[in-house]
Amino acid sequence: MPSLQKKPVVIVTRKLPDVVETRMCELFDTRLNVDDKPMSHADLVAAAKAADVLVPTVTDRIDRSVLTQAGPQLRLIANFGTGVDNVDLDTARNRSILVTNTPGVLTEDTADMTMALILAVPRRVAEGAAYMKNPDNKWSGWSPTWMLGHRIFGKRLGIIGMGRIGQAVARRARAFGLQIHYHNRRRVSEELERELEATYWESLDQMLTRVDIVSVNCPHTPGTYHLLSARRLKLLKPTAYIVNTARGEIIDENELARLIETGAISGAGLDVFEHEPAVNPRLLASDRVVALPHMSSATIEGRIDMGEKVIINIKAFADGHAPPDRVHPAMF
Repeated sequence: MPSLQKKPVVIVTRKLPDVVETRMCELFDTRLNVDDKPMSHADLVAAAKAADVLVPTVTDRIDRSVLTQAGPQLRLIANFGTGVDNVDLDTARNRSILVTNTPGVLTEDTADMTMALILAVPRRVAEGAAYMKNPDNKWSGWSPTWMLGHRIFGKRLGIIGMGRIGQAVARRARAFGLQIHYHNRRRVSEELERELEATYWESLDQMLTRVDIVSVNCPHTPGTYHLLSARRLKLLKPTAYIVNTARGEIIDENELARLIETGAISGAGLDVFEHEPAVNPRLLASDRVVALPHMSSATIEGRIDMGEKVIINIKAFADGHAPPDRVHPAMF
């Protein structure tokens, strides 16, 4: 027998996979962004005034100026993404608005892309591919001294953030013969350290001076903003590489560009940027930087899994239950 309970008004800020949108329309009074144009600040305010549930993405700034204008009926922000640095959690809590995210479903996809960049940057994969596709170039065949990169086998990988993604990166990296080092807010269990053959560094500074490749896998919080500051970037060996698939704000991007230009750092693989969608042109101009358009989690399977998480959180909330992926500020 159909439920007589009023369906919650759910406003989705961006285009989601069709299968996700279809199911949301079946379950809720859903308003979709068919054109997939990013909402302006005014659009987000209007959505917050009208929605019972707001479904933003990680690029939508649901800050205090939006939340303080939200209607009294807005009681859930079901973020389409693992990170929640786009939502003012303190203001949401003060207004009794629950926030959920989509943890766990993007771990393997992000770790795959991280490993791809760890391979691509030292081995100059993007540079070689671009050369071959440029019609102005005429490849003369194999040469013993051309397009030389660096071996990653036996090198030390320093992982910043040993959560789900950091651990998945470590497992992949071990298969490629990398030695695992890590810095984390809390040391992981002895059992996990043994499994990963991982060396823990309480001091990030000390780890940075010793590793050959740095993988950034921690969330963006006020405490991790410019965690890789100008001072810390200078601690790296000139032969070191940086890979970032977490958040651009964690690295001082201007200083990174300068150090790569001067040869103080060998290169970087970046899927995220400090001022997205703007990208520092000095990074784009460098042959020693592999730049991707924030696509580490961009798999069909991953996006559908994210959507299913969002649906489960909304359905639980609408049925009067605690959403399984509720976010608390202390978690970050």
